[in-house]
Amino acid sequence: MATQAICSSAHGSSFHLSRKAELVAQMVEFIRAEPPDSLKTPIWKKAMLACTYLVTLEPALEEQVQADLIHSCLHRVMAVLPEPEEGDSPQESLYLDTVQVLKDLLTSLLLWNMTPLGLQVMVEHLSPWIKSPRGHERVRAVGLSACLLQFFLQHLQISALVPFHNLGLLIGLFSPRCADLWPATRREAVSCIHSLLYLQLTCVGFSRDYQDDVAEQLLSLKDGLVHPDPAILFHTCHSIAQLIAKRLPPDQLINLLLTLFESLGDPDKNCSRAASVMINCLLKERGNMLQEKVPEIVSVLHSKLQETREEHILQAAQHSVFALATHHCASVVSNLLGSPLPFDSHTCTLWRALALEPGLAAQVLGLLLEKISKDVLFEESQAFLLSSTPDRVATLLPLAATCALHEVASAPASGPAVLELYPQLFVALLLRVSCTMGVQPPRQLQAKERRSASSGLASRSLEPCSSAVDALQAVLVRGGNEDVVQCVGLDGGWQLLRTSAGHEEGVTRLASAMAKFAGPRLPLVMKLLFTTQSSMYEVQRVTSTAFLAELLSSNVVNDLMLLESLLYNLMARQKDTSARVRRLVLHGLANITLGSPDKVQTHSPQLLTAMIGGLDDGDDPHSLVALEAMVGLARLMDLVDAWDLHAVLLHIAVRIRPFFDSERMELRSVSIGLFGHLNKACRGDCKDVFLEQVVGGLVPLLLHLRDPHAPVVTACRFALRMCGPNLECEELAAVFQRHLQEGHDLHFGEFLNTTCKHLMRHFPDLLGRLLSTSLFYYKSSWEDVRAAAPMLTGFLVLHMEAEQRPQVDLEQLLTALQLLLKDPALKVRLKAVKTLGCLVKFA
Repeated sequence: MATQAICSSAHGSSFHLSRKAELVAQMVEFIRAEPPDSLKTPIWKKAMLACTYLVTLEPALEEQVQADLIHSCLHRVMAVLPEPEEGDSPQESLYLDTVQVLKDLLTSLLLWNMTPLGLQVMVEHLSPWIKSPRGHERVRAVGLSACLLQFFLQHLQISALVPFHNLGLLIGLFSPRCADLWPATRREAVSCIHSLLYLQLTCVGFSRDYQDDVAEQLLSLKDGLVHPDPAILFHTCHSIAQLIAKRLPPDQLINLLLTLFESLGDPDKNCSRAASVMINCLLKERGNMLQEKVPEIVSVLHSKLQETREEHILQAAQHSVFALATHHCASVVSNLLGSPLPFDSHTCTLWRALALEPGLAAQVLGLLLEKISKDVLFEESQAFLLSSTPDRVATLLPLAATCALHEVASAPASGPAVLELYPQLFVALLLRVSCTMGVQPPRQLQAKERRSASSGLASRSLEPCSSAVDALQAVLVRGGNEDVVQCVGLDGGWQLLRTSAGHEEGVTRLASAMAKFAGPRLPLVMKLLFTTQSSMYEVQRVTSTAFLAELLSSNVVNDLMLLESLLYNLMARQKDTSARVRRLVLHGLANITLGSPDKVQTHSPQLLTAMIGGLDDGDDPHSLVALEAMVGLARLMDLVDAWDLHAVLLHIAVRIRPFFDSERMELRSVSIGLFGHLNKACRGDCKDVFLEQVVGGLVPLLLHLRDPHAPVVTACRFALRMCGPNLECEELAAVFQRHLQEGHDLHFGEFLNTTCKHLMRHFPDLLGRLLSTSLFYYKSSWEDVRAAAPMLTGFLVLHMEAEQRPQVDLEQLLTALQLLLKDPALKVRLKAVKTLGCLVKFA
């Protein structure tokens, strides 16, 4: 009564109550001291009323005292004051009186700071109750808020235009409550938003009696909030968000969104879903203004996913990042690429959300392709001072883009976008695989894995090449080629693709599967691979050449009319600086015998020229190009034009002769086998010209029948059978046919004896040449060949005639045999002794 009297006096407005704070503190103690079961006593209500009069007097209350007062009063009214029962007039009267006293108290406090900040402070006190899990507390808090906002709007005096800097935050607090489970809360929430929009208009200069069409439409939406049907309710919330978007200043949009993001975790699931609806609406309507806020929004979305596993929040976050990306695709992609590697499940969720719509998914995939294809793929560093080969370390951005592409392509909704970019995706990822074989993860990731290992925590490793293979598989599956993935996976094809030793074979299997199951995709894939064959990275050229080379073994390239362009492209790579590429070119050209054998004669001049060029390749220290050329020539022999072949037979024979004695088994077996094919092709007009080559090859072929490697022996058997007819000696040809059939055991001594007998009978003038050639093999690195060489010498001498003696250099033979007597191999020494016996007879 005393404070009321002071306030009512003529000097009340200027009265200074020096101990005001003490009195307010005492009233707060009274309010707190009242037990919950004494609510019908007037003490705590009268204390609130006293405070209402006290706060109007000078001086202003300190912030902490004011906060204690508000907190105590709100707790009493919100949590303790019971809801009046129906028909209970005294209790209803008490309830209404108490709420009115609280309203008067709060408005009296608000009068001390009639600014947007003062309003925000008051609402912040109410905020925990506005978000309370108890419905009656929410409805009281939102009702009080509506009263405060209306009071603020009526008493606001604008002397200058001021920005309503916390408008977004306040609207974000109330707008989710438009879907509250309690209808009364929903209605009051709309009233709050209505007042806030008019407060904004007033702050920017509109008159107090101005009627805004947009704001007034809010009131007409209240009817839609009465309906309990969730579909109608959320549709109304979407309409409310559209109206808010029309009047909200651009600088307030981010505050509104951030507040709504917080509401995704609201205990009232209806409000959480309403927040999601409103966020997506705002992002759709006004997202174009959020370019600079993309990092902040993406970070908040990621945090929300970490905080909860609620399905509706997961969907809300996905829709939000999708809506944001429709306006700022590049920024969203760039920001997500900056996430720590390996991506956690929440980041993966956001990536997959970008696949929800084909147009956006295609944009995202295009941006990721650019990061993969145009950035430096790896860096080289000398790990140790004594290391001769530098380590290759993957660069972070292309690795992140590869992982992101895998996530996007793994989403079923990305199918149309993957199909649209299928050739580019396939080629980029295939080349990415090639460039990451043996490449280590970025240094940051290595350090992270070491820290996790030392602390005993499980850490998912990220291997650059495997990530590229995974992404390639995802693209194939999403592009409708799951059968390709399964086919390559047989016998470990994908694992081969990851390793340096098996990569070419893995690429070959992939190309074969593509030709079998994805033929229509090949024209565009080939076109893109053609452009990569001038890549600065050798391994990329190797991969693209291996893929294109294998396609020639399928008839699909002929069916698709791709044969000519494919041949032309491969032939253009014959001068590549990489021996591996040149070898693969020859392998591919020879594959035409499998895929399009009927086209070999048409292109035989170019094919033979390419193969002979491979034989003459002098820049390959390991002769792998020459090996491939010989394999290719053997495959082409039966199909190329006879006239074109006869023109080059002699050159080929001369060029392959040195490989007969190569230390590498493959070179020996292939060159000898090719020599047999040359003899087979030489029947007829050219055999007289070729006879010299046949004679020159006899000794190596005979002696390598004792080669320690079965493929070489098999090649010698074949070559000798093919040589027989060209020697024009029916007896000798019959011996070769009889003794050298595949699968038959060979008694080498008997065969060699018979062969030498016929040679001396029909070719007596060859003795000296055959003997001098056999001497060369006395120093052979293979024991059985060294043992066979003196056998050959002995049988030749044994079957020669007296008139052939001048052809024999006896001194040279004796010197060579004396050296063999010191050979570490017993069998060699024994053969040398037997040959000496033949020479004694000769002497």
